[in-house]
Amino acid sequence: MYCAPVEEIAFTLKRVCGLDDLQDNPHHAELGDDLVDAILNEAGRFAAEEIAPLNTVADKHGTPLVDGNVSTPPGWRDAYHAWIEGGWNGLTAAPEHGGQGLPQMLSAAAMEMWNSGSMAFAIGPTLTIGAVEAMEKHASDALKAKYLQKLVSGEWMGTMNLTEPQAGSDLNALKAKAERADDGSYRIFGQKIFITYGDHDLTENIIHMVLARLPDAPAGTRGISLFLVPKFLVNDDGSLGERNDVTVAGVEHKMGIHGSPTCTMVYGDEGGAKGWLIGEENRGLACMFTMMNNARLAVGIQGLGVAERAYQHALGYAVDRRQGKAPGDKSEGMSPIARHPDIKRMLLGMKSRTQVARAVCYACAHAIDMSNVVDNEVERAFWNDRASLLTPIAKALSTDFGVEVASLGVQIHGGMGFIEETGAAQHLRDARIAPIYEGTNGIQSIDLVLRKLPLAGGEHIKGFIDELNGIASDVAASNRPEFGAASERLFAGIKDLEEATDYMLAALSEGRVADALSGATPYLRIAGLALGGALLCKGALRSADEPAARMAERTLLARSYCETLLGETAGLRSDILLSAEAITAFDAEALAS
Repeated sequence: MYCAPVEEIAFTLKRVCGLDDLQDNPHHAELGDDLVDAILNEAGRFAAEEIAPLNTVADKHGTPLVDGNVSTPPGWRDAYHAWIEGGWNGLTAAPEHGGQGLPQMLSAAAMEMWNSGSMAFAIGPTLTIGAVEAMEKHASDALKAKYLQKLVSGEWMGTMNLTEPQAGSDLNALKAKAERADDGSYRIFGQKIFITYGDHDLTENIIHMVLARLPDAPAGTRGISLFLVPKFLVNDDGSLGERNDVTVAGVEHKMGIHGSPTCTMVYGDEGGAKGWLIGEENRGLACMFTMMNNARLAVGIQGLGVAERAYQHALGYAVDRRQGKAPGDKSEGMSPIARHPDIKRMLLGMKSRTQVARAVCYACAHAIDMSNVVDNEVERAFWNDRASLLTPIAKALSTDFGVEVASLGVQIHGGMGFIEETGAAQHLRDARIAPIYEGTNGIQSIDLVLRKLPLAGGEHIKGFIDELNGIASDVAASNRPEFGAASERLFAGIKDLEEATDYMLAALSEGRVADALSGATPYLRIAGLALGGALLCKGALRSADEPAARMAERTLLARSYCETLLGETAGLRSDILLSAEAITAFDAEALAS
């Protein structure tokens, strides 16, 4: 079973990632430690007691489509309604729409625990929260009045409809059509695939956010508009009217997250689905990116949540399972495998990756929060740039780590890990989608290199590297022998990041885009590894006033990570500097012919 690591979550929020900055800001004057702790404890309790017990049930049951309607797994509906009654859906929404107006940092922490309980459960509300954000920023007052409060409460759920059979990551190929109607609404026609929670029985209405083109729209992404398309039309008094022209053509049979219905949606088979414009015509992508950017952080948190669950699962098994005799073990009988050095190596790797994912995701949420509360324009620009820089790293590194941790968990279970009954395999199956959706991790690396490195003329990334070096200097100055070679390895990893950054910026300035993109994925990995090492070391330094055992644990974790995983950065830097010519020369089509 799962036990929410509330103490570690609170420490990371408060001592590592800057929650105190928000607590000191007038915009969050009510955010005292008592309130923070109460929220974290209740979110952890709900995740452990209400959501986690349903995870295996949902994995086995799936989401069958019967007579055009999707049913969710046993217990799902009751858990969801208990969740919305707890007010969790509106944590960050504006109070004027029924939300609580709390920071993204607290939402990130709660999302971690819900995803550890069940990633398949948590992804549905995540999309609703994204729909709320898009509407708050871009919808008309009339649409807000009619739909927003019930989305904020969770009484209705929202979806995001981008992908089509011929248009995955490249939305230029999008073909869904929208036609203007005389009453100011629109008629939507087309098919969308991979729509998470596209249909279900959790709520009486579902509000779809759909990208489509108007007949006179410009070509490419400049001609995409965003429309609100409800499953059931809503009367002026807020009651539900007739069924809209929206149908479910099928539910995907997936590798993992079986409790999450992934639907093929068809709009307009009976004359056109009725929809309403969000934002301006042909400006839909900007509206949708409001959902997508925060959704990318949310997917990073999914990787984190599954990693924590897989680590706890593997640790429990390693303590109970006895095999062989560990070196130095004088006890009778076989040793728990947790005492064997190779199992210790894997458990340390799982725990350090999980804590890095936690710190990186919370740091990204902190940057988003700061961009929303600072009054100075220069500071706001800085925090917007920092949030932009950290978002692809948080999404890609945390989801990659989620897969790595879940895979190590299967390995620790040995042959039993390959057997479904132990549950270790489900974590790996569930985690595997996270590096793919909401923009593949390859797309995150492209975004980082092409869009985020040039921020502020390249000065923002250089300032970021200076901050990491400052933490490494603090570790060296602490003169604590228990850090081992952590400061030297951290300095070396940051140096690799600095050299790789110089190469990337030079390649972009010289027009060698293909060379830069050949190394984009290893570049993102270097940036994430260096940031992770710095944040672990920061946590170890900040734990000096904690109980001795806790400080020793955090220091050991930082040391282990810096002395092992950070060794990757040298090879990754070499990949970036040396591999472009071979990659660009490779002709896959010739081999396939």
